[in-house]
Amino acid sequence: MLAIDTNIIVRYVVGDGGDQFARAVDILERHDVSIALTVILETEWVLRDAYEYGREEILSALGKVFGLPSVTVGDEGVVRKAIALAASGLDFADALHLAQASDCEAFVTFDKNLVRRAKPLQGVTARLA
Repeated sequence: MLAIDTNIIVRYVVGDGGDQFARAVDILERHDVSIALTVILETEWVLRDAYEYGREEILSALGKVFGLPSVTVGDEGVVRKAIALAASGLDFADALHLAQASDCEAFVTFDKNLVRRAKPLQGVTARLA
């Protein structure tokens, strides 16, 4: 199994041709790969910031990559929950934080907007510090 970096996923998703794209396709489609939570978080940021992908485009792209039979996602349950929370309107990083904290009493923050946005969501509790 290969652990892969953000740039492999980004090349695959963006599909901009060239040698790196071809190598990314080969790696993701012909080898067993593992994707760490940190790589997922960075991939979302790169697609949003550098490529100006919207929320739905990003979540769809991540879903397609994670659906490949050769892909193992670190802490898959947390990632799937984070994707669902992000689809509800949360920032992906905040969604990932909340998903990882779901076994805790609450996710404590100074971010009033995060607490407000998380309030109606099932299975997560965020509160102000």
